[in-house]
Amino acid sequence: MFFESMHDSIGSTPLIRLRLDAQDGVEVCAKLEMHNPFAMKDRVARNMLLEARRLGVLEPGAPVIESSSGTMALGIALVGRSLGHPVHIVTDPRIDPITLAKLRALGCEVHVVERMSSHGWQSARLERLEQLRADLPGAFWPQQYGNPDNPGAYRALAQELIADLGTVDVLVGSVGSGGSLCGTARAMRRLNPDLYVVGVDCVGSALFDQPDRPQRLQSGLGNSLQPANLDTSLLDEVHWLNDHEAFAATHDLAREQQIFAGNTSGSVYQVLRHLARTSEPGRRVVGIFPDRGDRYADTVYSPEHWEKHRLTELERAPRPREVTYGTEVSSWARASLREVRPVRRTLLFVESNTTGTGMRALRLARELGFAPVLLANDASRYAGLDDTGAEVIVCDTNSVPALRATVQARFRARDLAGVTTTSDFYVPTVAELSTWLGLPGNPAEAMRTCRDKARLRETLARAGVRQPRFVVVRDAEAGATAAAKVGLPCVVKPADDSGSTNVLRCASAQEVGAHVARILAKTVNARGLPTAGTALVEELADGPEYSVEMFSVEGGHQLVGITAKTVTGTPHFVEQQHLFPAPLDPATAEELTRTVRAALTAAGVRSGPTHTEVRLVEDGPVIIEVNPRLAGGMIPEMIRLATGTVLLEQQVRAATGEPPHLDREFTRQGGIRFLLADRPGRLAAVEGTDRAAAVAGVEQVTVTARPGTDVRPAVDAYGRLGYLIATSERPDEIERILDAAEREIRFVYEDDAR
Repeated sequence: MFFESMHDSIGSTPLIRLRLDAQDGVEVCAKLEMHNPFAMKDRVARNMLLEARRLGVLEPGAPVIESSSGTMALGIALVGRSLGHPVHIVTDPRIDPITLAKLRALGCEVHVVERMSSHGWQSARLERLEQLRADLPGAFWPQQYGNPDNPGAYRALAQELIADLGTVDVLVGSVGSGGSLCGTARAMRRLNPDLYVVGVDCVGSALFDQPDRPQRLQSGLGNSLQPANLDTSLLDEVHWLNDHEAFAATHDLAREQQIFAGNTSGSVYQVLRHLARTSEPGRRVVGIFPDRGDRYADTVYSPEHWEKHRLTELERAPRPREVTYGTEVSSWARASLREVRPVRRTLLFVESNTTGTGMRALRLARELGFAPVLLANDASRYAGLDDTGAEVIVCDTNSVPALRATVQARFRARDLAGVTTTSDFYVPTVAELSTWLGLPGNPAEAMRTCRDKARLRETLARAGVRQPRFVVVRDAEAGATAAAKVGLPCVVKPADDSGSTNVLRCASAQEVGAHVARILAKTVNARGLPTAGTALVEELADGPEYSVEMFSVEGGHQLVGITAKTVTGTPHFVEQQHLFPAPLDPATAEELTRTVRAALTAAGVRSGPTHTEVRLVEDGPVIIEVNPRLAGGMIPEMIRLATGTVLLEQQVRAATGEPPHLDREFTRQGGIRFLLADRPGRLAAVEGTDRAAAVAGVEQVTVTARPGTDVRPAVDAYGRLGYLIATSERPDEIERILDAAEREIRFVYEDDAR
């Protein structure tokens, strides 16, 4: 197999069946990660450094520094030097001479600390690393123990196991930084929620609430610190082995399976032999073997080392002793983690919408037992935020690297239940974060496709999903040509804005060209994010408009319901009324649903709510846009009143990996009427809201415009002045109720008195 560089050769390691004394039908396999160029941590190094370069955190030619005494150092050296970076490794005297020779041969500068500090060798190395960071401005520190790109690297390993085996019942791995076992387990649990995960640690490690003994001899697993990447909620049980047991099992592995490995692999092998004898028939058990044995020649494989440390005087248990978690151990023991798993309670929200549902979502998350945290660059824009009880962290939400740095510094993997947003603009950012953290969510590429309507149009066209004719325009002079291709009149709109902003019906080529120029001149949106610099010129789809509300779970798309929409007259398209459920015959409703499911599948949507706008033209439905979020415009509230389903709650459930509860029961007809100004002017007062609220069937009357505000006829959703929500047991009455309530409301302008 040919590769362009050494770092391209990482991965696709062998998987072998072990010859063991096993129960009938029990299959035990070993994933030989030692067959990476140096060892398993090559995957981590590649993922962390390539991600840092993609995000601009690691500049070309900038130094890379890391603390490691083993395979992580070799991985960073391999990938960093392959990509052209100076590499500095901070280590301690336990480093083996072979690893040290390799690092120096690769051109690394190796810094060896001389003595332990307060928390052993780990803390001493970190103190030296901080000095290096001060001495090397612009240096990148991968932070293997807290960087989610560490466990994220093992999604590829999980995919390799699934591709080779299909189903795995038990996964066994050693635990040091927490990355390999937690990252592999998290990815595999997406397909197999019943996967049983066994961690292997060493006696004297503090990872699982044992006393820290820095003099332990094993390397590659165990820790004196609590790494942020260790997520014990993913593990079902843990085994501890002392140095004698681990080293002896490593010798057994070489003799019995012809695998010359390090003590991490030997420890995993010891547990695999136990599981082979005790697992139920039909179970498939896989162990991850991290590293080769060459760097252990002077320790694990040295009789002199054994004698010096009197290893044979330590107990070597024939089987694990069952202990209650928290019991101090000195030899092979196991404990269940199911009773002590931490409960993920923190739910991150990246920004919010400003219509009110965003603040409701924060309050709802708290009511459901989560600790809501809002990440925002300007919290003052959210009215009612103080009443939600949410923690607010002010940071640069328009920068993915800045967001990642904030989350990494503030939270541990085990604390986070999910990431979500109620803002259109931050859906791709949430997808980036959830993927990075290994939390439930959508592929980032799918969310970018949905948010960029030009990309969506091109994606749907390739998939054969029906939509209006369109031309993507990135040059103002091309507007007139585009109009000729789609026909006049046509619709011109920005590729990535929201709320019908700058959506215009154009009747001439000149009008098209002028509006395209206006769109392209806008370089940032209302949140300060850069625009796509793209306009869409589309065929005018002449027919009634609907929105199809869906929830997706692992790529399956479940219908919530269909909303009928009324928009203002052209040239603008401002939604004026919603009715739910839409008055449709079953065949038409099914056709709309089928078309939307095809669009969601083509776009790559896999999880959570979507709000897809559709026009029903003469020969069937056409997709207008796919919004990978809950419907806006108070539609979720209308659906709650009509069916009892709280869609915001379902969004929270989806964000935390729980299936939504969408058992629909249409007990009432719902309707929303938006209040619009009939002329420009300065608002003096709003009269009649009490009378409107008293109309039978009216559920809510909300006026968002305040006296003293300049208003005008709406050109987008942000120009609406308020709304009415009503319900009725009779679908044919809902519009009459809305009409009656709207007639009671009067907008008084300051110039009315003159």
